[in-house]
Amino acid sequence: MPEEAKAQTGQVELTPGALDGVRVLDIATFVAAPFCGTILADFGAEVIKIEQPISGDSLRRFGTPTECGDTLVWLSEARNKRTTTLDLRKPAGADLFRKLVAQSDVVLENFRPGTLERWGLGFEDLRAINPKLVMLRVSAYGQTGPKKGEPGFARIAHGFGGLAYLAGTPDGPPVVPGSTSMADYLSGMWGAIGVLIALRSAEATGRGQFIDIGLYESVFRLLDEAAPAFAKFGIVRERMGPDTVNVVPHSHYQTGSGEWVAIACTNDKMFARLCAVMRQPELAQSYVTAPDRVANRATINAKVAEWVGSHSFDEVMERTRAGEVPCGPVYSIKDIFADPHYAERGNLLRVDDERAGPLVLPSAVPRLSETPATFRHAGRALGADNASILSDLLGLGPDEIDALSRDGVI
Repeated sequence: MPEEAKAQTGQVELTPGALDGVRVLDIATFVAAPFCGTILADFGAEVIKIEQPISGDSLRRFGTPTECGDTLVWLSEARNKRTTTLDLRKPAGADLFRKLVAQSDVVLENFRPGTLERWGLGFEDLRAINPKLVMLRVSAYGQTGPKKGEPGFARIAHGFGGLAYLAGTPDGPPVVPGSTSMADYLSGMWGAIGVLIALRSAEATGRGQFIDIGLYESVFRLLDEAAPAFAKFGIVRERMGPDTVNVVPHSHYQTGSGEWVAIACTNDKMFARLCAVMRQPELAQSYVTAPDRVANRATINAKVAEWVGSHSFDEVMERTRAGEVPCGPVYSIKDIFADPHYAERGNLLRVDDERAGPLVLPSAVPRLSETPATFRHAGRALGADNASILSDLLGLGPDEIDALSRDGVI
């Protein structure tokens, strides 16, 4: 039975995952560093989400609210995590955290640089407790540099990292490049890579380390040749709308029936195939190389747009598929839900949550053949695991836990 079907019927098999035995303390907020924890949790790590008492993580209130009081973003991105509350600013809370660190492998944090150090919980403080500790530190601009103390969110990172400048039409303003939280999610992915590398190193050397990620760096690293092209030739890439630099045709085109398709001819062979499908082989003979096509971008785009616009969506898809031309639909989320490929791949995970009812969540990525991701539960209620974590890991009794609650420590 596929994972999706098992989750739908509550029959998920909780077999050990690839990261079984790894304990992660997630003291971060919002998306970036916590998304690293989501990835690790999907593949078997025990991730303990530590939130501020009463208020909890701001992610609980970011996005579309549900009947359980938490948003869909929280239910999706805090999945598979245990949750407890702890005020790290109070001495008793910091002391309990140190005891948890002594029994854990990873800490995820995204406070402004210097905050944890002021609380006596910086990396060097914690490494004295646990020499193999790995700490992911995500901030707007990183732990060093003149801007290290400034606040920032994904939108700021998109601008500072050079991505927003490239998003939009040539005669229009810079626009949001897709999801407004893209830099957050990318930072979480880079963070997961860093954590796994650091854990591997700690296994070999017995020495932990911290991973330093600025939100802007996560998008800047993905700007392909923008940096070397400017350094070597002084080229400043500008906004190109749906087009891209260096290759043509490589854009979005509207079909005669109104839908949009993406066509990507990244080399001479693909362009020749498209010309054959369009029954205009002379184009391939006139514009043989990529520089030829880039120099005549408007002419080639106009001919492709005219051909696509003279056929229905189904006709365009059928003819390009038969001609082995890279062409795909430009989907809305509604289209994605109706697509059989998404269904066959199990990309939409259907679950029945005890608090929010039926949910559809994006399935975990990547797909592993031997130790696949498993879904255990959606994001839980604030402090849902307080008693079990404090009693099982720290040996506290009911009276001690009640006292901590009364004092506002948990």
